[in-house]
Amino acid sequence: TLPALPYAHEALEPHFDTLTMQIHHGKHHQAYVDNLNKAVAGTPNEGKSLDELVKAAGSISPAVRNNGGGFYNHNLFWTVMSPNGGGLPTGDLLAAIERDLGSFDEFKTAFAKAGVTQFGSGWAWLCVKDGKLEVCGTPNQDNTLMPGVGCGGTPILGMDVWEHAYYLHYQNRRPDYIEAFFNVINWDEVARRYAEAK
Repeated sequence: TLPALPYAHEALEPHFDTLTMQIHHGKHHQAYVDNLNKAVAGTPNEGKSLDELVKAAGSISPAVRNNGGGFYNHNLFWTVMSPNGGGLPTGDLLAAIERDLGSFDEFKTAFAKAGVTQFGSGWAWLCVKDGKLEVCGTPNQDNTLMPGVGCGGTPILGMDVWEHAYYLHYQNRRPDYIEAFFNVINWDEVARRYAEAK
């Protein structure tokens, strides 16, 4: 089922506009939920967890891969943002960023590049692989838990770069949307995910 947003649709203004949030969550995310349920109904995949479906994406139908990925990715996306987000990470997460990616500014540059250079629709990710942080991009609704995709690690921060995520407000200015995303990142949630994944 579609999880509720952890904040109001208007809570991320002015960075993410209310109408985009309403459509993105209530229409796009809901469609992934509905289509995933249809795709697994009456098959051996019915009853499997979302993680199981995503990790088996290479050996299951495109409908399960695409809609399962869309469901998983958006579940993560909403939680790694907050109306009180932005700023810098702290503690172990910041130390890991500095250790593995050079500095926060270097991470920000690499993450923004992964989003800007993702041709067509897709995602930018910060992942944990073998205890280290990596940045990568994936096409469509693929994510890094899927075999042979992207960094190949556990995603802890994901940024949607499908046009439906930003086009009403930013039109074709994807770099402006990416810059705005940094103002709403919920670093506490990313740190929690990092602690679980490392």
